[in-house]
Amino acid sequence: MMNLFTYLGRTVEIIYLNGNGELSQRKIRLLSVKDGRIRAYCFKRRATRYFSVKNVLAMRPVNEKQVS
Repeated sequence: MMNLFTYLGRTVEIIYLNGNGELSQRKIRLLSVKDGRIRAYCFKRRATRYFSVKNVLAMRPVNEKQVS
């Protein structure tokens, strides 16, 4: 399991499986991790969103210059 706390305050790219079984790739800025949920700013939706930790399939840090 990845150590999400390493990425708090940073921008990461995730591969995420939503509740409908659909995959999405997102750039997010991790704001907090609590009770199996990630609170993050989602650059795709331009809003704060919640993601289930168990549904994050992959995560990698993003160079801040690559954020759009």
